[in-house]
Amino acid sequence: MVISQRAQKVNPSPTLSITAKAKRMKAEGIDVISFGAGEPDFDTPQNIKDAAIRALQEGATKYTASSGLLELKQAIAAKLKRDNNLDYPPNQIIVSNGAKHSIYNSILALCNPGDEVIIPAPYWVSYPEFVKLADGVPVFVHTDEATDFMMTPDMLRNAITPRTKILILNSPCNPTGAVYPPETIEKFAEIAVEKNIFVISDEIYEKIIYEDNRHVSIASLGTDIKRLTVTVNGLSKSYSMTGWRIGFTAAEKEIIDAMERIQDNSTSNPVSFAQYGAIEALNGPQDSVAAMVKEFDERRKVIVGMLNEISGITCPNPGGAFYVFPNISALIGKSHDGYTITGSDSFAEYLLNGEARVAVIPGSGFGADQNVRLSYAASMKNIKEGVRRIGEAVSKLR
Repeated sequence: MVISQRAQKVNPSPTLSITAKAKRMKAEGIDVISFGAGEPDFDTPQNIKDAAIRALQEGATKYTASSGLLELKQAIAAKLKRDNNLDYPPNQIIVSNGAKHSIYNSILALCNPGDEVIIPAPYWVSYPEFVKLADGVPVFVHTDEATDFMMTPDMLRNAITPRTKILILNSPCNPTGAVYPPETIEKFAEIAVEKNIFVISDEIYEKIIYEDNRHVSIASLGTDIKRLTVTVNGLSKSYSMTGWRIGFTAAEKEIIDAMERIQDNSTSNPVSFAQYGAIEALNGPQDSVAAMVKEFDERRKVIVGMLNEISGITCPNPGGAFYVFPNISALIGKSHDGYTITGSDSFAEYLLNGEARVAVIPGSGFGADQNVRLSYAASMKNIKEGVRRIGEAVSKLR
């Protein structure tokens, strides 16, 4: 069987594969604690579920416009104005099947074969795969703990070539939790305008932010950068609606029109009754978001503290999202029970298939093989027990 070259050059998602394996092991009766899933463990707020149920009962089960319900676009426009100081009319907004779908369609709409797309590393695993599917060229700008996992303006400028078309910006960041300060975002905007490159701003974690960190939408920093920015967001993380698959994009009308043509001929509309739930999420009470973030903050403090007590592991304190990205480089070369740690993949295998029975995501898929990602979207009980097991497993390495 001959598979297309396009399909062959795309890697599977390590986050989904590790999470799926952990679920299979649990189904087999194995006591596995998983730090893999990139989704809140809270239920979707009841008022949102009630709105979707009402829509179902009232017969909202037919096609909508491919780009989403007008009422939902109006709710998104109001949210962008209220939260992000952004003015977009409904015809400059498209609703897609999750923020992942929004980013993919954005790249398809902008990227020609051979165009370069700058991706700060560590990065969300799907960014380079989207670029490759569009026949573009991912260009990685590697960061580490020395820059708090954040690209500097000088690093961005040095990565730009005549073929650069897009910068992908993700703040707060998956997998590191890094939050770019406003002054750095301003510098990025100046460079993008100067070099005339597009910015795809993935803002899916904007509401999950801690301490004095502040989210700034790059498109809000002036008319020129707004013209070049594609702002992507969704409801999965802030409202614990991962399975609902509602994401959205705001951009110049020409870009939105191109995305709509792509969506017309691929998926068509997002699920009709899920869109009514999304309207309620955006227009209704917001207290559940604050309560969820407060709980995530408590878990963040516990998991960071416990990981830093393990000899050989160092864990920075994330400013947003619900991930930690500890460094395991001091463990490379050590062995136990037939397992030798050569990088993040072997360390993750040792934890999952060895005695610990803990699932973490290797940093290799994020462009950082000396790190692993743990999601603290898990119960406090599982966080404490899971990290205890990791510590015990690490203590046996020699």
